[in-house]
Amino acid sequence: MSALDFLVELGTEELPPKALNTLAEAFLAGIDKGLQAAGLNYETKTVYAAPRRLAVLITSLATQQPDRSINLDGPPRQAAFDAEGNPTQAALGFAKKCGVDLSEIDQSGPKLRYSQSIAGKPTASLLPTIVEDSLNDLPIPKRMRWGARKEEFVRPTQWLVMLFGDQVIDCTILAQKSGRDSRGHRFHHPENVRIGSPSSYLADLRAAYVLADANERRDIISKRTEELATRQEGTAIVPPALLDEVTALVEWPVPLVCSFEERFLDVPQEALITTMQDNQKYFCLLDAEGKLLPRFITVANIESKDPQQIIAGNEKVVRPRLTDAEFFFKQDKKQKLEDFNQRLQNVVFQEKLGSVYDKAERVSKLAAYIAARIGGNASWAARAGLLSKCDLATEMVGEFPEMQGVAGYYYALNDGEPEDVALALNEQYMPRGAGAELPATLTGAAVAIADKLDTLVGIFGIGMLPTGSKDPYALRRAALGVLRILIEKQLDLDLNDAVAFAVNAFGTKVKAAGLNDAVLEFIFDRLRARYEDEGVDVATYLSVRALNPGSALDFDQRVQAVQAFRKLPEAAALAAVNKRVSNLLSKVEGSVPTVVEAKYFDNANEFSLYSAIQQADQAVQPMAAARQYSESLARLAALREPVDAFFEAVMVNAEDANVRANRYALLARLRGLFLGVADISLLG
Repeated sequence: MSALDFLVELGTEELPPKALNTLAEAFLAGIDKGLQAAGLNYETKTVYAAPRRLAVLITSLATQQPDRSINLDGPPRQAAFDAEGNPTQAALGFAKKCGVDLSEIDQSGPKLRYSQSIAGKPTASLLPTIVEDSLNDLPIPKRMRWGARKEEFVRPTQWLVMLFGDQVIDCTILAQKSGRDSRGHRFHHPENVRIGSPSSYLADLRAAYVLADANERRDIISKRTEELATRQEGTAIVPPALLDEVTALVEWPVPLVCSFEERFLDVPQEALITTMQDNQKYFCLLDAEGKLLPRFITVANIESKDPQQIIAGNEKVVRPRLTDAEFFFKQDKKQKLEDFNQRLQNVVFQEKLGSVYDKAERVSKLAAYIAARIGGNASWAARAGLLSKCDLATEMVGEFPEMQGVAGYYYALNDGEPEDVALALNEQYMPRGAGAELPATLTGAAVAIADKLDTLVGIFGIGMLPTGSKDPYALRRAALGVLRILIEKQLDLDLNDAVAFAVNAFGTKVKAAGLNDAVLEFIFDRLRARYEDEGVDVATYLSVRALNPGSALDFDQRVQAVQAFRKLPEAAALAAVNKRVSNLLSKVEGSVPTVVEAKYFDNANEFSLYSAIQQADQAVQPMAAARQYSESLARLAALREPVDAFFEAVMVNAEDANVRANRYALLARLRGLFLGVADISLLG
């Protein structure tokens, strides 16, 4: 079967740069889906995307759809005909469904069957519909109309190229009649560009100053930016999302170095970087120490004979932005950071929970409480908590919301606050996302935990629990943040006590009944997903959860110990024994005796097990005190032999009540040893 290359290019006004990659991939996927559905084979598929065009190239596409046969099974013969051989409604209905007379239905087999051969269509006749369907299915949140036309697309369309081999596929899509004429660069080559064939597409456009391949443009920008940065003895900050956006803004990328006045470097560099990246799409430069250089790289969309004009234009545009940041910084520094708390007394955190200032006061007290328990400085934590929300009322954060925390850090240093206090104002928001950086200081850790616990307790306390799809106060992220800080920074904090402290701080603003338990359950539930991601079996998590440790660090240490225990050869048998013992003890009427009395033993295996338990108890007590859980479980694994021997030789439910009760007491001691780490009966 013969095959030809196929090219479709839709020309438009400038497409939204942040959506360009998504639109391109969806366009390609839609065409691929259409070709597959039509049974059309091809060799390769490639998508091209530039500011004013989306294009797909398919190589060696079959010129003819293969013939297909349809086989439909109908009702069984006995259901299709009555005793006299007359067709039933089932038979007539099947024939009607197939669109033929009953006489054309095959009646020779056990079921009625209709077979039809469908001749394949020429590929050229199928392509317009495939392209149109793909364009209609693009993920465009808001489509637009232009002029008097009824057609809708993300931007007004301007031209359409549809080539199959050397021939134009005659059609009209989105108000554009197909042809072989594309358009070149707006300034370098505003004339039409004749596309000779699908395979010459990239070369034809390159001659007209358009690089249609986004990957090629991205590589040019990336490499040239790196070269220019090196020449300036710096390193360029190139966030992947910004690189993609700049790539989607230019057809012919020409990176250029620009500069700004050094006096702006007195402003927090995060604010300068934010405004240059977000507003101007510039790549900022850092020196070897990570400090901002007074230079940046812009990517022009033109090969200028006088690049200095473009450079001067960009420098002129960026100056007012940097001047604004400088003005806000100077204005804010006219008063102490602490004074901004007055404004926050009138800013509502949540209508039932009071103002942002109320929250800062609660966080201050809770942070001091936490700091004292994790080896931190309680007075620094209290001070940082009190200042924690001040920068929200500053001009800087009002203009650059991303600066919250960072602005507070600079203003606190300016006021002469201890560095730990200043750092904590930024660290309170950490981790800012999954896998993101954690607070480096204990003061920051205390404030971060306090802030998150305060939000959790407050929002839970007024009944605004997160649902499957909605979590407006990011409570899941807060809970995960608390857990990550405690576990990864090895901080031993009893969350039962910390949450109780937070509940008391709210007073009558929250419904305290059951609130502690609800918040703790929510926090520790988040660990389940964390461990699943790490490949820890859910049974391991549940075995520790059954003991409800209050410390996240302690919880994690137990989980790691149980994971190690499960690899031991004795683990499965001991888990099964614990399950058996747990079942036996759960059926005991009344309380299980706490004292084992040797005088009731009547079997040598009872003595052996009792002796082994006593020795194990002595060995693991100091281990448990030192939280050496892995060592403790490894030592308890040695109980397997005396335990197996006991169950083989001893009937637990003896007739003599004293003997029976004594055996229960012995098994309770055995189970208690394991419960010092986890409920391993849940591993079976």
